[in-house]
Amino acid sequence: MLRDDVDLVLRSVRPWGGDPADVHIAGDRIVAVEPSGVGGGVRSVGSIAAAGVTVVDGSGLLALPGLVNAHAHVDKSWWGRPWESYGGEGGTQGRIAHERARRDALGIPGVDVATRVLREGLRTGTTRVRTHVDVDLGVGLRGVHAVQAAAEALDGAVEVSIVAFPQDGVLRRPGVLDLLRQAALAGVAHVGGLDPSLIDRDPVGQLDGLFAIAADTGCGIDLHLHEPADLGAFAIDLVLDRVERDGIAPGKVNIAHGFAVVDVDPVRRRDLLERMAGLGVTMTTVAPLRMRQLPLHEFDEAGVRFGFGTDGIRDLWSPYGDGDLLGIAWQYARAGGMVRDEDLRRVVEIASRDGAAFVTDEVHDLVPGARADVVLVDAENPMDALVRRVPRALVVAGGQVIDPVALEQHPWE
Repeated sequence: MLRDDVDLVLRSVRPWGGDPADVHIAGDRIVAVEPSGVGGGVRSVGSIAAAGVTVVDGSGLLALPGLVNAHAHVDKSWWGRPWESYGGEGGTQGRIAHERARRDALGIPGVDVATRVLREGLRTGTTRVRTHVDVDLGVGLRGVHAVQAAAEALDGAVEVSIVAFPQDGVLRRPGVLDLLRQAALAGVAHVGGLDPSLIDRDPVGQLDGLFAIAADTGCGIDLHLHEPADLGAFAIDLVLDRVERDGIAPGKVNIAHGFAVVDVDPVRRRDLLERMAGLGVTMTTVAPLRMRQLPLHEFDEAGVRFGFGTDGIRDLWSPYGDGDLLGIAWQYARAGGMVRDEDLRRVVEIASRDGAAFVTDEVHDLVPGARADVVLVDAENPMDALVRRVPRALVVAGGQVIDPVALEQHPWE
């Protein structure tokens, strides 16, 4: 039966591959998940209006929570524009220089740029995003304002959390720390940093500056750390020292990439993970194919939470990327040699339910009280959906029904 207080029902879907259920939604919230008592095979999705309630016939489709992109750069893509040939020099410094030289010609940052990237993620089921947005002497806070406007343009379909990111360095560009502080005061959730030894050549100075902003404003810190092996582990120790010293709450400090964690020997990694877990420091990975992956079992056993991100999507760093977070999860699982059901399902959990903590404090699952973020796919179970990277049949984002086919046909509108 239809409840009186709902305006949308997903009928006969299978949450996490379980028995058929009806998901009742009021506004942007799931208010009930009840057994549907409807069996049958998997068929195409259609919707009808009845008594002022939209009823979507899921016909046995697998239902998952919305996907979560925990590390994106939605402010600087050329997605939807003419092909941009790879140029400039390689390496971090080379890519920074090339981006600074070309970004104005591509209108980066811009509201249209960020909107297109967020829409593409939405089409493939991403309903929550933590995005790093460049803050430097050239763009100031324009990128932050552009991404905020893009999120508003999508009318709440995608929940966006912003990291003010000093892509060109912190201390080596006088004035950037002041910009990061302005961004924090303007409401960004985190301030970022970048390779404190290799970029600024002053790890203590960079981290002290960032932690001072966090202490004064209450924002979090999300640090890009590409530095390898012992150098990177040294930076992580410095971060952990400051988290402990300042009594920063769990989940407020994140290390992105963190290649050093897989570079160091197992004993050193165990010690790092134990300390990170005790202080609530998290990690995010974009599952780079050329490198070893974060060890799933070691992280789970230690209690260190991590999330998946797309990184840049067709930007001036690389022509690759399509915004599909499930593709990143597939990449992580495949590169890590995962084949067992429990591991494949765990990867899907990180890509959806458990990754949400990088954007929100609320429960993100197919349960009453959660935000109505649901992805329907024609798959037997979460493992099947991951391994086959199944196309999304329907996306519900904050209670809004999104037709992925329509977005694919009109991606830039």
